[in-house]
Amino acid sequence: MSLQEFLDYRFLGNDVRAYLWCLGILLFGYVFKTLFSRLLSRLAYRFIGKRTEGVTEEQFQALLIRPVSVVVFLVTVYLAFQVLDYPVRSAELGHDEPWPQVVLFRLYQVSIIWGVAWIALRLVDFAVLVLQRRTSTAGGLQAELVPFAKDLVKVLIVILAFLGILGKVFNVNVTALIGGLGIGGLAVAFAAKESLENLIASFTIFLDRPFGVGDLVTVGGITGTVEKVGFRSTRLRTAEKSYVTVPNKSMIDKPLDNLSLRTARRVGFTLDLSHNTTSEQLRAITDEARATIQAHPLVTDEAQVKFAALTPTAKEVTVQYFIETASYDEYLDVKEELNYRLIELVEKHGGSFANAGTTVVQLANPMATTAGNPAPAAV
Repeated sequence: MSLQEFLDYRFLGNDVRAYLWCLGILLFGYVFKTLFSRLLSRLAYRFIGKRTEGVTEEQFQALLIRPVSVVVFLVTVYLAFQVLDYPVRSAELGHDEPWPQVVLFRLYQVSIIWGVAWIALRLVDFAVLVLQRRTSTAGGLQAELVPFAKDLVKVLIVILAFLGILGKVFNVNVTALIGGLGIGGLAVAFAAKESLENLIASFTIFLDRPFGVGDLVTVGGITGTVEKVGFRSTRLRTAEKSYVTVPNKSMIDKPLDNLSLRTARRVGFTLDLSHNTTSEQLRAITDEARATIQAHPLVTDEAQVKFAALTPTAKEVTVQYFIETASYDEYLDVKEELNYRLIELVEKHGGSFANAGTTVVQLANPMATTAGNPAPAAV
């Protein structure tokens, strides 16, 4: 058999020449899909390069090369089968077509729609990079809305892709389907009641702004730094470095203490001085301690040092003051510094601290004794 006869040989409705062309186009698309995707990405970046806020072309291509290469290869698949006598055309796929051909074309349609959606998702990622560059110095609500808006747009793209697959691939009347959702909407809303509540709560958080990303909050007995506010939940990083997820509904329904918005941090404790400390020493200690605490530049004017109680075991002096700082480390440093100063003042004036294990036992009538049984002494 000559080469010409071999090329003209027909089977399954096409000659060998057509199959070779189809295979060649497929190989060409597979080999050069990455090159084509890189060229298309470069052209797209040049078109928007002046609005990228410093996002490099390499970052842009890293996001788009894979999805664009998939779409490019799918296009070459379509062109390759156009060479054959039964090209892939949706109009020609009726009920009388062989089911393998219908299944393959439906799969191709799903792939091309998802490929386009994949590109759209990567473009959203790129837009988020640009917006994060713009809001990195601005901060506030604008910076916090970027990741939330990213998730929202991505969900919308996935929903649109799903509706496109239903309408274009499976010939579903999408308009009638959306209209029919009104009938079953109550059942769906009831089934997804908690998810809807958390979604609404997320919008409430952004509108009311009881806290923001980076704030230290306490809610429901959990204390942590807010790392992300999502559709359904808020992520907190605790002091133990654990990652706690709290539903957004709980973040607005339960009492929330935003520790980052405090103007000052409170310090309060009791000094237990022994009964050996005289009234003169006690007065000198409290007066000088009050002056020392109030003299610190980070302590507010509400500092109090009072001789508050006289107990069987000690003379109690209450100490309370507020440190004007939002930094927990600085708060601990000031507290430690003043604690050392208080100890030095007690030692300076000859006072001493009470022993917590000391107790005093007294009789109701100290003069009452019986023969051979003297009254118990103080212990």
